[in-house]
Amino acid sequence: MSRPLEHITVLDLSRILAGPMCTQTLADLGATVLKVEQPGVGDDTRQWGPPFVHSEDGQRVAAYFLSANRAKKSVTIDFSQNDGRDLVLEIAKKADVVVENFKTGGLEKYGLHYKGIQQVNSSIIYCSITGFGHSGPYKDRVGYDFMIQGMSGLMSITGESDDSLGGGPVKVGVAVSDLFSGLYSVVGILAALQHRDRTGEGQHIDISLFDSQVAVLANQALNYLTTGDAPQRLGNAHPNIVPYEVFKTSDGHLILAVGNDRQFEKLCVIVGCPEIAAHADFKNNADRVKNRNCLVDLLSPLIRRRKTNDWIVVFQNAGVPSGPINDIEQMFADPQILSRNLKVEINHPGLGALPSVACPIKYSGTPLSYNDPPPLLGEHMHEILSEYADLTDEKIAEYKRSGII
Repeated sequence: MSRPLEHITVLDLSRILAGPMCTQTLADLGATVLKVEQPGVGDDTRQWGPPFVHSEDGQRVAAYFLSANRAKKSVTIDFSQNDGRDLVLEIAKKADVVVENFKTGGLEKYGLHYKGIQQVNSSIIYCSITGFGHSGPYKDRVGYDFMIQGMSGLMSITGESDDSLGGGPVKVGVAVSDLFSGLYSVVGILAALQHRDRTGEGQHIDISLFDSQVAVLANQALNYLTTGDAPQRLGNAHPNIVPYEVFKTSDGHLILAVGNDRQFEKLCVIVGCPEIAAHADFKNNADRVKNRNCLVDLLSPLIRRRKTNDWIVVFQNAGVPSGPINDIEQMFADPQILSRNLKVEINHPGLGALPSVACPIKYSGTPLSYNDPPPLLGEHMHEILSEYADLTDEKIAEYKRSGII
């Protein structure tokens, strides 16, 4: 069965995480993704380990690289040389989309910036992902996820409060600024393709890690914009909903996510104190937010009396949202994850059976499949150069001898 983007070809000049996550998602949706890598080196993340997976011929590939590069085809081209640049331009002529995450202006000297590729393909959709975008006073700065988490305000609301034990700013455990930027890039590309289908016009998409991270501050950004008060770190508590945090149980921890007054009434009945729900200080969510500390102090000893799983059973049966704090091993063993097939295996002729995490998009009419593994460095050299750059076997051999590929 066909997949939604099988008619689309993507020239992938990106590396690390934001760009590769974008192009992997496009590949999952069916696009042909041609990943251009540096000869002999490849994407930096091929060496970002351990852990590594080893091929039969002695190559090793980091798990980090495998997380964001499945279903792509790899070709190695040194586009700092004129002949290499010309090869990339030849491939671009047959592409629908280009994705790159070099620093602002970094590809201009090679003629591989938007205007350069637009000259050979006027309808190209060209997506640039940078730390700070192609305008503004920071446009020439290099931006990495950790920096962006700090500058965007995310770390000011992540972690325990400064007056708590172990308090202070904390980054999120995965590179969320990169990941959100990659997903916003996918959204931008899909919309630009729709516009091109209607008008024939290509365009440049300017995605910034800084912009993307600010955009996903969501309610916290509006909490500030509507009050003028900067939100502070609350640990695992929620700034706008109470009780919505972690509680200690007799054998671990429990997440309670009480979203409305009816759920709160049920919670109070279950823990044995229905009078709490009727108290004037806690009758509605606004009151509970105002009297957060007092309420948590009342609930905490009650919840500490039973085991986590016992609470989860009774709360879920009553419709009170709750759950455990899983480690990643426990998460992959969860029956819901197993039933949704989030863990997949892809066979690679050199690396064997590779585990991977499925794309979370579930289509009823064009289901996704996972048959194509992340590529070895330069694995599809001959295929790409002959099909997309119209090179003969002799010319490919000549370029290889000269170090262009």
